[in-house]
Amino acid sequence: MQQVRGVVARGKGEPVSIETVNVPDPEPGEAVVAVQACGVCHTDLHYREGGINDDFPFLLGHEAAGVVESVGEGVDSVAPGDVVVLNWRAVCGTCRACTRGEPWYCFATHNAAQRMTLEDGTELTPALGIGSFADKTLVHAGQCTKVDPAARAAAVGLLGCGVMAGLGAAMNTGNVRRGQSVAVIGCGGVGAAAVAGAALAGATTVIAVDLDPQKLEWATKLGATHTVDSGKQDPVAAIQELTGGFGADVVIDAVGRPETWKQAFYARDLAGTLVLVGVPTPEMKVPELPLIDVFGRGGALKSSWYGDCLPSRDFPMLVDLYRQGRLDLDAFVTEEIGLDDVEAAFEKMRHGGVLRSVVIL
Repeated sequence: MQQVRGVVARGKGEPVSIETVNVPDPEPGEAVVAVQACGVCHTDLHYREGGINDDFPFLLGHEAAGVVESVGEGVDSVAPGDVVVLNWRAVCGTCRACTRGEPWYCFATHNAAQRMTLEDGTELTPALGIGSFADKTLVHAGQCTKVDPAARAAAVGLLGCGVMAGLGAAMNTGNVRRGQSVAVIGCGGVGAAAVAGAALAGATTVIAVDLDPQKLEWATKLGATHTVDSGKQDPVAAIQELTGGFGADVVIDAVGRPETWKQAFYARDLAGTLVLVGVPTPEMKVPELPLIDVFGRGGALKSSWYGDCLPSRDFPMLVDLYRQGRLDLDAFVTEEIGLDDVEAAFEKMRHGGVLRSVVIL
């Protein structure tokens, strides 16, 4: 057992606090990781506000890179000293999704069996089973993916959630191919990554749609060939105009609201693909969508969980592309901050002023 600092959310909507956290020694299948960097993701804010569940107190943080410090009995996938990116979908290898060759849909993902606790013994719920706004964290060994140790932790750690979700929405779920047209609605961290993923996959027309000129500027730097200010133009008409009147081959909704999903639905070409990667809230519904339009327009309506990624396959490959200068992960790091600055980073996130604030430890 060792004690570290961690960012804890004690109650719904309450400001986070820096607390002393007890990190147990790893048991079989577990690993302790010294965290080097952790992005401030919107999911952490959802936890703080009670939007995920009510299992307070939470140890926040999940989008991280670090160095394995120790491992439990039977762990041979990683060893002390390995540089890793943490993931929140450690596949089991034995469920029906894994055995049918689709492990990115794993229905029985692993987390550490032990709980980290507050100094008084109160059990903490780690965000997405990770809890990496802390000097060290306890995870399942399967949540550790080895990557090139020369890579910048602040950049590659973002593959742990938001950037991977966006890249994967284009490259994995949307299966964007060379020469296709892609539109991305909502160009925050996830949407901007979807733009980068579409460009990396070889799309020749990449349309970024947002209300915020700053986000459209970020998207342009990451590979967008066209931008649409949806506060000034009808995005459906604009996407159709930019694609010869037909609509895009793939449209990615990175907002996750009924109105943006409906825009994405009609902004597709016939037999085009719609990918929902923005996360809606439970009460949201898509009103008045004629079933004949679903049938008549054809194509595919998909949702993307974590970019349908397989960390063991995707993380090392994307880090290699980053090291080669072909994927600009550094562009997503708007600022580097300390643990004490997480609450302020949430406020900046609310106002759209950052792609990612990254905690450096």
